[in-house]
Amino acid sequence: MTKYSYEFKKKAVMEYINGKNGYRRICKDYNIPDKHILREWVDKYKKFGDDGLRRSREKKKYTFEFKLSVVESYLTTEVSYRELAMSVGISNPSIISNWVNDYRAVGPEALRPKRKGRKPKVSKPKKTTPITEKEKADVEYLKQLEEENLKLRIENAYLKELRRLRLEEEAPLKGKQE
Repeated sequence: MTKYSYEFKKKAVMEYINGKNGYRRICKDYNIPDKHILREWVDKYKKFGDDGLRRSREKKKYTFEFKLSVVESYLTTEVSYRELAMSVGISNPSIISNWVNDYRAVGPEALRPKRKGRKPKVSKPKKTTPITEKEKADVEYLKQLEEENLKLRIENAYLKELRRLRLEEEAPLKGKQE
């Protein structure tokens, strides 16, 4: 589809609004291939004013709840994308079409905001959350238990080795007595 300048669109729309000509005649005079294009420009001009005819360079961000309500209203009513876009203040009906297709394919989760750009090659260090006093006390208590456990294992191993050595010393003495 050919892109038209703001001035061109405004001139054609104003000619229609001022009642000079109808859709077909204006389309023929201005070389617009289809009267639906002009009708859309007129509707946008009536709804949004001059901003409806300008190409928006900024990407608007819509909330998950807003997207979901728009999709649900499209699916539950017999309204077209264009009419729904005009009623909720979206200048491009294909946005709603994309939302509906995503919703049908994946479900409501498809309407949630997505991260933009490439995935990072190097992982960033995880941010540590501040530890509460209770968690600090739990960590300290756990360290104490681990230290005590280690001491008891060492003591146990020492006593076992001591017992083994004593039994080795007593074994030759028993053999001499018999």
